[in-house]
Amino acid sequence: MKKKLLIAGAAVLVLASLTVLVVGPWPAYSARDITQAAFYQRNVGAIQASADRSVLQGPPLPLEAGWAKQPMTPPLGTPLAGYGNRKGEPSTGVHDELFVKALVLSDGNNRVVIVASDMLIVPPNLAGMVRERVADRTGIAADDILFNASHTHSGPGGWAPGFAGKQFSGGYDESVLEFLAQQFTEAIVEANANVTSGAALGTGSVEVDTYIRNRAREGATDSSLDFMVIEKHDGSLCYLVRYSAHSTVLGASNMEFSGDYPGYLERAIERETGGFAMFLAGAMGSMGVRSPGDERGFERAEAIGESLARHVLDNVMHVDLEDRVAIASVGVPLELPSFQLRLHRSWRLSPHVFGILGIDSDGWLHCVRIGDTYLVGMPADFSGEISVRMREWAAVQGLDLWVLSFNGDYIGYISPDAYYETAQKQGTEGYEMYVMSWVGPDQEKFFVTLAEEAIESLRRNAGTGS
Repeated sequence: MKKKLLIAGAAVLVLASLTVLVVGPWPAYSARDITQAAFYQRNVGAIQASADRSVLQGPPLPLEAGWAKQPMTPPLGTPLAGYGNRKGEPSTGVHDELFVKALVLSDGNNRVVIVASDMLIVPPNLAGMVRERVADRTGIAADDILFNASHTHSGPGGWAPGFAGKQFSGGYDESVLEFLAQQFTEAIVEANANVTSGAALGTGSVEVDTYIRNRAREGATDSSLDFMVIEKHDGSLCYLVRYSAHSTVLGASNMEFSGDYPGYLERAIERETGGFAMFLAGAMGSMGVRSPGDERGFERAEAIGESLARHVLDNVMHVDLEDRVAIASVGVPLELPSFQLRLHRSWRLSPHVFGILGIDSDGWLHCVRIGDTYLVGMPADFSGEISVRMREWAAVQGLDLWVLSFNGDYIGYISPDAYYETAQKQGTEGYEMYVMSWVGPDQEKFFVTLAEEAIESLRRNAGTGS
C-alpha cells in the first residue's frame, strides 16, 4: 500500500510539474530596455544583412512595373475566416469574387513584390509555401515579397491546422491551403512576367475620419487614406490604396464570401478608371469601422467602399508622377520576446501553450522602399495609435510612411506600451490587450525601433533621395 501511495504521489508531482511547465501559471514579466536584449541585437543584424542585398548601383534606371490577379474564392462550403462565433460553419454562397493581386516594381537594380489578398490574414504556412514556389520559378527572394490581407472577415477559412486556427478559420483543409498557395504563386509569377519598362508613379494622401473610430479607448485614429498610382507607357494604370478601418462591416451573421468594403473600393476604382486596384490593410489594431449613414450589411460596405474610392479619385489627379525612383526591400523573420498571455497582472500562461495551440513564435517584418515612400508590413493587428506616431517621426525625416498589418504571419495585436499595465480586462481593450496581446509589455518599442532600423538601413544602403 505504501509503495502504491509513493507511486501515486510521484505521478501527481510529475503531472503538476508538467502542468506548470506546459500550461502555467508563470510569473508575468515587466517592461525593460528590450533594445539591450541579445535576441533584439540579432534582429538588427538580420535586418542589416537583408538591407545589404538592396544596394543602389548609381541612379535608378527607368521604372519597371507589372501587375496581375488570380481568383481565390474557395469551393462553396469552405468556412469563412473571422468571427469565432461562426464555429466553422460552412459558407452558403459567393456574394462577390475574392482575389489575390500582385504588383512588381523594379528600378533596374532591385525588384520588390507587393501582394494584396481578400483574406483575414496571410498565415505563415501559406506565406512560406508561396515564398518557396516563387523563388523556384522567378528567382525572387523571400525578403522581396511583402504580403498583405484586407482583413475581410468574409474570406476563406480552412487554412490553419491546430486549435487556434480552428477557432478563427474553421476546420483545417489541406486542399484549401494548396489552392490558395497556387493562386498566390500564379498571381506573383504572372505579375513578374508582365513587367515592362517605362512606368511612372506618384503617391498621395487624404485624411478621411468619417469611416474610422478608436474602438478600444478615447484615443487617436489612423485616418489617413494613402494611395499610389502607377502608369505604364501604354496608359494602363494600377492603384494601390491603404486604409486602417477594420474590414468588419459584414457581421458574423453573413455566411457568403465577400471582400467587404475593400472589395467595393477596388471595384469602384476599376469601374471609374478601367485600371487595376489593390487594397492594403493599414494599422487596423483598435481601429474600428463606422458609418454615418443608415445602411446595413452589404449596402453599408458598398457605401463606405464607394466613398473611399471617390476620395482617391478626386485627389489622385493632383499627384506628380516620377519615372525614376529607388526600389529596395528588407524582409526578416524576427526573434520575438517570450510570449505572454496574461491571466491577470501577475500571472501568465506558459509560452509553451502557444505551440500547443498551433501558433509559431516568430513573425515577419517587412519594409519596402519606393522612392521616399516606405511600406512597413507588420505580422499582427498593428495599432493605429502607434502608426500615427510613426508617421509623424517619418514626416520629420521627409518620408511618407505606410504602416501595414498581416504581413505573412500573425502574432496577435501590437498595442501601445502605455496601456499595457493599466488595460481593463473587459470589452475591446481587454480582447486586444489580454486575450490577443502576446508579445509582452515592450511590444510597441520592439516593433517601432526595428521598423525604424529597417527604414534607416534602406536609406543608408540605397541613398536618401529618389
